[in-house]
Amino acid sequence: MLTVHHLNNSRSQRVLWLLEELGEPYEIKPYARDAKTMLAPPELKAVHPLGKSPVITVDGGVLAETGAIVEYIVSRYGQGRMIPPPGTPERLKFLYWLHYAEGSAMPPLLMKLVFSNLPARAPAILRPFAKALMGAAQKGYVDPQLQAHFDYWEAELAPTGWFAGPEFTAADVMMSFPVEAAADRAGALNGRPKLAAFLNRIHDRPAYKAALKRGGPYAYA
Repeated sequence: MLTVHHLNNSRSQRVLWLLEELGEPYEIKPYARDAKTMLAPPELKAVHPLGKSPVITVDGGVLAETGAIVEYIVSRYGQGRMIPPPGTPERLKFLYWLHYAEGSAMPPLLMKLVFSNLPARAPAILRPFAKALMGAAQKGYVDPQLQAHFDYWEAELAPTGWFAGPEFTAADVMMSFPVEAAADRAGALNGRPKLAAFLNRIHDRPAYKAALKRGGPYAYA
């Protein structure tokens, strides 16, 4: 049976949700973040050298990276579900959004998080300088980048409410974490009704709620 090595408040919540959508049996190995550093515990390094989550173990093998895990699960267990048919324009959009979620959407969100927290971690004498420097970097680069991404999401959702065509797919599962994080950290929903409606729809799905029950507390829900 497939085992999800699941870290609280992390990208791995998407893996649980996808498995619930497909009705595929799975086991959870839970891990808790360090309360001070918010980093994953060292025990995860026994599963994968980088000590990150999500990681799955299945058939004696180990697979990390959310996009790779989602693609593997849909290919192996989906039986054509949650993925558009081959050779269609929707399939191309699906592949794009499946990998855009981590490759393009998450880096500026992570920069936003790091820049926001860095002044508090600096020595007291350097905090005013760090705050000014990080504030300038956010205002001049990170925030404009984020706004461009958010406007792009809103426009892409406008025709159907989903990212890869008229049907809900695993690409929407992948995009859930960037959208949730953006709503929490960067005000992404302000003036973007399509994005807000997307979040409401996914949070109302029975499989999403079932994954929360199995996975435990998840700050972005």
